[in-house]
Formats: sequence, structure tokens, C-alpha cells
Amino acid sequence: MSDSEATTSTDRTGSSSTAPTIHNPEESRLKALLEPAVLANRLYLEDVAIHVAGSHRTVHVVVDLPQEETGGVSLDSIAEISRALSDILDNDPGDDGRPYDLEVSSPGVGRPLTEPRHWHRALGRMAKVNVLQGDNLTGRIVAVDADGVTLVPEHEVKKGMKPKQGDPVKLPFDRIRQGKVEIEFSHLHEAGLEDEHNGPSEEA
Repeated sequence: MSDSEATTSTDRTGSSSTAPTIHNPEESRLKALLEPAVLANRLYLEDVAIHVAGSHRTVHVVVDLPQEETGGVSLDSIAEISRALSDILDNDPGDDGRPYDLEVSSPGVGRPLTEPRHWHRALGRMAKVNVLQGDNLTGRIVAVDADGVTLVPEHEVKKGMKPKQGDPVKLPFDRIRQGKVEIEFSHLHEAGLEDEHNGPSEEA
């Protein structure tokens, strides 16, 4: 589990797996199977990945809040959706009977910003942006629309001085390679997150 994830785990065998993710049609099948329950809990299904080690599987599900909401997914929400998804997997008619662990997590503040919904979720945060055909920049996300992202750049100054803000810059999505949120302790406290983890965590 990474420091930026809120995770709960259901272990049927008492063991864990660190095998690399295997991308296969089974992941798409499980995503379709689990998505209605995730939506019913007012969450967004970000990803489903299956890690395989011998005859054992770890089903890793990543859920997030809808793009119009701020903050992070609470531990209570993680625990609730974990129980719901575990019940679904236990009764999956397409399952082959092999043992599995279920891990449910939120993306955390370290998730790369690669999709429009990621930028919506990061509205108001500082971000480093890798730009295609232009200079990379760091700035605060002040607006997100269907076409791109508007940031107010912060230029580096001498240590101890307040960063200098530039004029707002509009970056179309097709010019953005990816972005990454910059950790700000004030935002961690606002979101109710722990400084040492950048997010709550729970293990079962």
C-alpha cells in the first residue's frame, strides 16, 4: 500500500501478492460487474487491476469521488464499498473459484492528472504540468472546462520570499502531457488528511 492510498483488504487465505499487474479481459469484466455498486455509493470507479501470483489473485479496485466534489474518499466510504464489492465477488457467477484478496483504495494526492476529471478534482490545488510544445510550469488550477485548464503560474524566487504569481495561462488538454498535484500542508488539513500519509489508511 502506498502512502497516498486509503486501503482496506479482504484476505481469504492470509497471504498477499506483490506480482505485477496483468492486463486482461477479466479486468474489464470485473469493472463492468462492480461499477453499478460503486455508482450506487456515489463514487466513481477509477480502475480495476488483477495481480496474479501462482493460483492466488489480488483484485485491486480504485474508487474516487465524482469530479464535482472536493476532498478525498473517507475511510468509512472505503470500508462500506469494500463490503459491497466483496459480496458481489463472492457471488460472481463468472468466477473460476481461485482464492483472491480484495483491495479497495482511493487514488491519493500523488495520482498523475491525465484525464479531464482528474483536473476537475484538483481544482484549487497547486500542480506541476508537463506541457507538449512549450515550457513546463507550476501553478494553481483556477478553472477547468471542456477545452482545457487555466492555471496561475508561480515563479521561483529566493528562499524565504513569497512566490511571484504570473498571469493566468490556459492550457488545452491536447497540449498537456500530464500534471501532478503539489503537496500543500494547508490543503491536507482542510481535507482531513494526515500529514505523514497524505491520506487516511485502513487495513483489515
